[in-house]
Amino acid sequence: MSEDFNTRPHRRYNILTGEWILVSPHRTKRPWQGRLEKVVGEERPSYDPDCFLCPGNIRASGEKNPDYKDPYTFVNDFSALLPEGLEEEFNDGLLKASSETGICRVVCFSPDHSLTLPVMETQDIVKVIQKWKQEYEDLGSRSEINHVMIFENKGDMMGCSNPHPHGQIWSQLSIPVEVQKKTEHQRKYWDRNKRSLLGDYLDQELEKNERIVLKNDHFVALVPYWAVWPYETMIVPRRQMQHIGQLTSEEEEAYAEILKQLTIRYDNLFQTSFPYSSGIHQQPTNGQEYPEWHFHMSFYPPLLRSKTVKKFMVGYELFASPQRDITAEQAAETLRELTDVHYTKE
Repeated sequence: MSEDFNTRPHRRYNILTGEWILVSPHRTKRPWQGRLEKVVGEERPSYDPDCFLCPGNIRASGEKNPDYKDPYTFVNDFSALLPEGLEEEFNDGLLKASSETGICRVVCFSPDHSLTLPVMETQDIVKVIQKWKQEYEDLGSRSEINHVMIFENKGDMMGCSNPHPHGQIWSQLSIPVEVQKKTEHQRKYWDRNKRSLLGDYLDQELEKNERIVLKNDHFVALVPYWAVWPYETMIVPRRQMQHIGQLTSEEEEAYAEILKQLTIRYDNLFQTSFPYSSGIHQQPTNGQEYPEWHFHMSFYPPLLRSKTVKKFMVGYELFASPQRDITAEQAAETLRELTDVHYTKE
């Protein structure tokens, strides 16, 4: 890319969705007199008697959590999807709807209320990954489930209703729109080349080494060329796998290591418990073959300039196209240069 691309407005193409993003590097110089977020106290006890997710506590539903020691899952007490419902279609001119069913679960990463992924031990993160695998395989094996979405909303800025370390799994009858788009573009590339789209993209990124943040023998963490959020990243396995159920024990360890190292860098960036939404995209579970799929995990963090200034998706972003200020290359360099020792440990 010429220097102009890193200093002047331009568009970048997302190979996974077929969408474009506007990049405006010159806007980083604009002064900020807008909203400042309140920084929530980050020190928490290992056990909170008022927490609905701590071991042994009573949840809002009246159910009691077991005295769990390892990652623990349960059906969400306020599920967005329900396992049973009438199979209905509604069509009235331009008005269309259909019933939707599914199962939503909560995954408590640790019994310790004070922990987040960057300050958990690697072996404990391995247990979280193994729990994700177990849930993906269990839910995905059901005939009424055609897609399993594993994700985490971290921090109240991202709408997280409970600070206890946890994520969610929403499994459902239909295949979500974002997954449909990624399936279509990966399949087109596979049909033409008989190779993984993300695999070839990863080879190019490794060769250029401009947007790589971290790497080990099995995984690479990078800022996607088409990233929308200021410090958006993506973790991609070097070996093409359609879903996390295909991870070997060695790959589980490498996945846990890069998860820990990446989230440490996030926390170190503004010396705060860094908020984000993360999600694992993998093949649907409808029984069909998806040789084109290459699973990956994306992180969408909202912070832009500091722990109190965030990126807002408003105006042009809502009505026209996604837009970002700092380039993917600048974001990657910033994250790459951060220490891998958590700021609270220094």
